[in-house]
Amino acid sequence: MNYYIQLKKSNCKNCYKCIRHCPVKSIRFSDHQANIVKEQCILCGECFVACPQNAKQIRNDVDIVKTMIASGTPVYASVAPSFIANYEGTDLSGLTKALSQLGFAGAQETAIGATIVKKEYEEMIRSGEGKAIISSCCHTVNSLIQKYYPEALPYLANVLSPMQAHCSKIKEEHPGAFTVFLGPCISKKEEAELYPGIVDCALTFEELSSWLSEEDVNLSPTSEQPSKDQGRARLFPIPGGIIRSMFTEELEYDFISVDGIENCMKALTNIIKGELKNCFIEMSACSGSCIGGPAMDQERRTPLSDFIRVNRYAGEKDFNITPSASEKLAKSFSYLGCHSQMPGSHAVEEILHKMGKSCPEHELNCGSCGYNTCREKAVAVIQGKADLTMCLPYLKEKAENFSDNIIFNMPNGVLVLNEELEVQQINRAARQILNISHKSDILGSPVVRILNPGVYLEVMTSGHNIHDKLSYLPDYQRYVEETVIYDRTYHIIISIMRDITAEEKARLKKEQISKQTMEITDKVIEKQMRVVQEIASLLGETTAETKIALTNLKETLGNE
Repeated sequence: MNYYIQLKKSNCKNCYKCIRHCPVKSIRFSDHQANIVKEQCILCGECFVACPQNAKQIRNDVDIVKTMIASGTPVYASVAPSFIANYEGTDLSGLTKALSQLGFAGAQETAIGATIVKKEYEEMIRSGEGKAIISSCCHTVNSLIQKYYPEALPYLANVLSPMQAHCSKIKEEHPGAFTVFLGPCISKKEEAELYPGIVDCALTFEELSSWLSEEDVNLSPTSEQPSKDQGRARLFPIPGGIIRSMFTEELEYDFISVDGIENCMKALTNIIKGELKNCFIEMSACSGSCIGGPAMDQERRTPLSDFIRVNRYAGEKDFNITPSASEKLAKSFSYLGCHSQMPGSHAVEEILHKMGKSCPEHELNCGSCGYNTCREKAVAVIQGKADLTMCLPYLKEKAENFSDNIIFNMPNGVLVLNEELEVQQINRAARQILNISHKSDILGSPVVRILNPGVYLEVMTSGHNIHDKLSYLPDYQRYVEETVIYDRTYHIIISIMRDITAEEKARLKKEQISKQTMEITDKVIEKQMRVVQEIASLLGETTAETKIALTNLKETLGNE
């Protein structure tokens, strides 16, 4: 079966944002794609929410529910109390009417199951064991403890979640019926499958909204004000809501609410030390608790307004329910270690060296790769979850060194200017042409210090590049063929100069020799003409043929 969070490969763009946001780093980056490591994932949904390219998608189980409905067996919905925040302007009666149009036999509030669970919490506290108790409503928190903080398992309340308690109650009331949970949570899909026979399927609010839209079903507006008499457990989806729903006046316990996975991890570290006694800790993986769930409709992320709506919808008293026997509510949690082998320090150092980090000062811990430290990244490389190319400072330095090496060893001079005509880069050949000892002598300085900036201004103004322009640099007594290119994308001007001083001097020397030869030839012709004329006058012969022959000789020398 496909995993609950799936990857759309064509959308993944090497940004590593999902890795940065994953609290347990359960993502393997390979073939330029970020793939979830299922065994290590706690289904917090942070990667789904954080992905800027929408490369993550939640598995859609609507067809499963449609099949249940088509079977003719009654299907009942357990609606999470956060629905009042997700579907503004409606109430349970309006939502029930819409669900009936989809084929559901009925709908009830999961807050009924929350009431059962919170009463069990109260009973656990009254039992007088005096230990710290962690709420077990959030499946992501439960998975976090089972996989990464097994020392905290003794503190985790062995009680069904509100979803499970409510669906069990529905099945007692309607034997043989199917139950479907509707809520803002991805991990409830896994919880439903891990404990078969209680919840037959879990859909997110996003799935439900798409289904309603597909069937062109609209939600009815709120018909009346909610009853303030019952529904105290409707507070469950907001921070501190579990504790507020409990009657704690006679319970000699400290009550603490923790939301957000990072805060939960810090709290678990504190709890494991065993320093907390007579303490009930409400834990929710999502920042803002369930109303901040990853599968709330995207446009429904208004934490303050959502909090107010949930708070106003809750009643002052509990729902009237028949208490369930504790054994029916019992739930066991086992250790689900990820079994990640930690590499030795020598192997980590070897990877760090390959990343160009040969000393602690090179370990920037910038987090651009998604990992908190360079050493965490090195461990991930060894474990096959990351590769060296994910280190952006490493790639930047490598690319710069590569380009610098090419430019430095080019036989032609290279000069790079910014749009303010300040020197940004100069290679060895250019420094030789311009008689500059060290590049630091000119980097950052206006090019007018070393060259006439006219040609660069012309190219930048006109937008037309110049190729192989012959120029003489009188200050350096050099001839160069210069190509000037203006790169508008990167806002730089590149000058490539080929030193042709030796060639130009050879050409000028040849021209000088030809000129001298022509001058000598002119003198010889003039002298010979005089001699010929004197002889011709004596002999009475024409000088025409001789004159033509000498003129042709002169033209031949001139062409050379």
